[in-house]
Amino acid sequence: MHLPDYKEARTRDRRDYHRVDFSFDSEIKNKYAGKTFYLKTYGCQMNEHDSETITALLISLGFSAVLDYHDADLILLNTCSIRENAHNKAFGMLGRIKHLKQQKPDLLVGICGCMAQEASVVDDILKNYRWVNFVFGTHNMYQLPNIIDKAIEEQKQQIEVFSREGDLVEGLPVVRTNSYKAYVNIIYGCDKFCTYCIVPYTRGRERSRAKEDILKEIDELIQDGYQEVTLLGQNVNAYGKDLYSDYTLANLLEEIAKKGLPRIRFMTSHPWDFTDQMIEVIAKYDNIMPSIHLPVQSGSSKILKLMGRRYTREEYLKLFHKIKDTIPKVSVSTDIIVGFPGESEEDFQETLSLVHECQYDNAYTFIFSKREGTPACKLKDFVSEEEKEERLHRLNEVVNYYFLENNKRLEGTVLPVLVEGFSSKKEDMYFGYSDTNKLINFTANSKIQVGEIVPVKITSAKTWSLDGELVE
Repeated sequence: MHLPDYKEARTRDRRDYHRVDFSFDSEIKNKYAGKTFYLKTYGCQMNEHDSETITALLISLGFSAVLDYHDADLILLNTCSIRENAHNKAFGMLGRIKHLKQQKPDLLVGICGCMAQEASVVDDILKNYRWVNFVFGTHNMYQLPNIIDKAIEEQKQQIEVFSREGDLVEGLPVVRTNSYKAYVNIIYGCDKFCTYCIVPYTRGRERSRAKEDILKEIDELIQDGYQEVTLLGQNVNAYGKDLYSDYTLANLLEEIAKKGLPRIRFMTSHPWDFTDQMIEVIAKYDNIMPSIHLPVQSGSSKILKLMGRRYTREEYLKLFHKIKDTIPKVSVSTDIIVGFPGESEEDFQETLSLVHECQYDNAYTFIFSKREGTPACKLKDFVSEEEKEERLHRLNEVVNYYFLENNKRLEGTVLPVLVEGFSSKKEDMYFGYSDTNKLINFTANSKIQVGEIVPVKITSAKTWSLDGELVE
């Protein structure tokens, strides 16, 4: 049994890690043929991509996927810990599973992902959820087949959560969710330790994949006909800093762009590591999408300092305008937290004024969520819940105004759209995303294929989407 420890997880001694190749235990391959599994994923794109690997590992054991958890022999929750809401959803699901397990005693239940790295969560499972069969964390996903096999064979609860990241495992299998868009991990972990964020504890320190492994994966995706790849990392802009002296995300982006892949995206960026070289490379290549997610979190330098964000309001705005001035037709999205401990009305007004200046194309707005084990959890909070809710409402009114205004400017223009399927709103409409990551619902007289990139003329704008028609 291995239990998580925040103190150990925080340690950053830059110890060596090694690249190792994954190998599947031949003795348990297809051992559970005929069994079924249900996998529920919470959280970010990294978790979604992790679930693609988890799915492949389960299939290698012989399991097959089902769409209804009531029909499963194994239920696995891949969890998120970034905010309390995601935490509550996972435990709510556990409550429903408990009732099912009472009806099906042989049902196997597991928890993995970021919540599994939280000491308090594992303590809760040990005390109150003894019926959960196994728990594993983000650092040892490759051990999943053996953990499941041991849970079944020994009929004992298995808790295998490493506090510290280990070797970087390459060659893990993956079952991708579609055949035209793919996620590719390029760096794991984060060393920034923003005071409100649990990620450095749950995902470990920054560890870059070797460029050769990334480029090989990109080549395979191109050969398989993929149209779009999103490069993933908790702090993707830090790529290469731990591995190379003169090779960065800018270099990697340029190498991938030269391969001719139609669409390249990356996320999530930290402003601290967003370099001039990156901006120049993005501007230079048409197949690097002009869509940047640049989290600001607050418009107040005072609050940014309390958050440990390592930049001021002025420094962020300088970077923002450099991106807007250099990259043609770029769209910029952001994250904003309201109600951080110590945020005054004046601080909040600074956030509103920054939004008025930046006029974001999209924004993910949240009320501050305390995460146990982070420094911000210990800060005195004088802002009432009612005031936080009211600030969030006022903020959303402003950001939504600019979403609509920016979309209105696109009426009458023609945008390239990667077709993803039929719209959920109208059966005769397709939907897809533009190069600037705008959701577009559109009509077409001729039949088109999912995965095509087609020209669409924008006919009307909404706050969250655009309507259009195929240019035929």
